[in-house]
Amino acid sequence: MIDTHCHLDGDAFAGDRDAVIARARAAGVTDVVIPAVGPEGWAALPPLCAAAAGLHFGLGIHPQLLPELAPAGDDRRLADLDAALARGGAVAVGECGLDGPSVEAGAPMDRQVAVLRGHLALARTHRLPVIVHCLRAHDALLAVLAAEPLPAGGVLHSWSGSADQVRAFLSFGLHFAFAGPVTYARARKPLVAARAVPRDRLLLETDAPDQTPAPHRGGRNEPAYLPLVAAGLAAALGVSPAELDATTTANARALFRI
Repeated sequence: MIDTHCHLDGDAFAGDRDAVIARARAAGVTDVVIPAVGPEGWAALPPLCAAAAGLHFGLGIHPQLLPELAPAGDDRRLADLDAALARGGAVAVGECGLDGPSVEAGAPMDRQVAVLRGHLALARTHRLPVIVHCLRAHDALLAVLAAEPLPAGGVLHSWSGSADQVRAFLSFGLHFAFAGPVTYARARKPLVAARAVPRDRLLLETDAPDQTPAPHRGGRNEPAYLPLVAAGLAAALGVSPAELDATTTANARALFRI
């Protein structure tokens, strides 16, 4: 089973990262993709992933970080990202994307779009898939993708859109990852959306330490909880967890070439 989105490099895991990895292995999680959220995390990811089998990294700048970064430095940071990707080892570009709430926090959408376009250009240059965050900005993202081909594909992580929006994004060759919300008692929208995704475009993720699945909701999330996400999604799709595991694992290995 592959966790395609887990912030294992974050401070939330600083005190027990090795134990978290061990619990993930015991739960059947063989691989974890760790997407960087900003330049300060880029240097630490390659050695972290080299130290344990099955850990893989992406490099990018999260849109929610942009309000904390001076706009004048965007071009330099993208150049630094290009250099970091050129050193090799990354399985993806990202986490990157568009974030509606960050507009009010100080990152105008036109700036977010420009930074995202920079990431997508680097994905083409380095022939890597992209890990895309999109929250309350789906129309803006559709407009960007219409002008930015993605030959290596990518994933819309923790899909928050509707089933109709799934259909709109399918033409761009993207995958759709689902996380803890598929296990919540009142979950409706993510389950309906998941049913609209072709099976060869489905992925699993935890987004740990966030989006903790039931019955652990309210506590720290970790990759060992991925089987709970798989069980919730499998139930929504009317398949066995084993079948969903096989499908999503094959999809993840093909997308990230792991």
